[in-house]
Amino acid sequence: FIMSFIQVDKDSDFPLQNLPYGVFSTKAEPRHRLGVAIGDQILDLSVIKHLFNGPALAKHQHVFDQPTLNAFMGLGRAAWTEARAFLQKLLSAGEPTLRDNAELRRRAFVPQASATMHLPAHIGDYTDFYSSRQHATNVGIMFRGKENALMPNWLHLPVGYHGRASSIVVSGTPIRRPVGQMRPDNDKPPVFGACKRLDIELEMAFFVGPGNKYGEPIPISRAQEHIFGMVLMNDWSARDIQKWEYVPLGPFLSKSFGTTISPWVVTMEALMPFVLPNPVQDPKPLPYLQDKEPYTFDIKLFVAIKGIAM
Repeated sequence: FIMSFIQVDKDSDFPLQNLPYGVFSTKAEPRHRLGVAIGDQILDLSVIKHLFNGPALAKHQHVFDQPTLNAFMGLGRAAWTEARAFLQKLLSAGEPTLRDNAELRRRAFVPQASATMHLPAHIGDYTDFYSSRQHATNVGIMFRGKENALMPNWLHLPVGYHGRASSIVVSGTPIRRPVGQMRPDNDKPPVFGACKRLDIELEMAFFVGPGNKYGEPIPISRAQEHIFGMVLMNDWSARDIQKWEYVPLGPFLSKSFGTTISPWVVTMEALMPFVLPNPVQDPKPLPYLQDKEPYTFDIKLFVAIKGIAM
């Protein structure tokens, strides 16, 4: 178990084994820049970019001086792996490069408490998948009843829709209650007004690094070469608006008013110690959806609601 020279509380979400990436600014330096979380500190990658001298990063140090993670994510898996290995070594207790350089440490570390977090990347597009059988069943019951809860296609293909990338916001950004058309009483005409059934959906969102050429799909066997990391996501949903509008093309205004993601991107490599075998798929998926090394992650998620009356 490798320790860091930075003091990390035993209950911290940011030990040396995690090292998630994010974008932050401070009052003293309002410029958006890349950082890595370690304990209650942020390591400013723009300050130490000159130290990335490995074969995959030596000619690409500029990616750590960008206002988003896009350029770094676009370098691909070899660069991600090299950066993580270097950062773990740099921050380890036995490595003097940063530990013993007081001036560099002063410039490189920022307390998380004094930083403002921003969206980690420019998001050009996003797809919201319906990948939990339990969730799909529960929502189906809500809209169609128990007899028709799970649609037939769900067992055979990845069900999803394209969301509105422009309304994705970082954690802590206020969400305005949406207004729209709904039909609470089937015996009466629809009405327009503020949503009365605002819902949350705890989800996990993945950032994709390198893209693909137009018209050339990425085979499932190479998906892991493209997926950079993961954040938590709240897919805010206006259920009363959604129930009236979603037939036949799916949700629109009921989902597009806001989507919240957490600011720190946990890399897939950091999650590999928590791999579990995938549940057996029944029926067996078509060949193009079959993975020779199927796995999922043992990640425990929960929601706590905090409000004036709670």
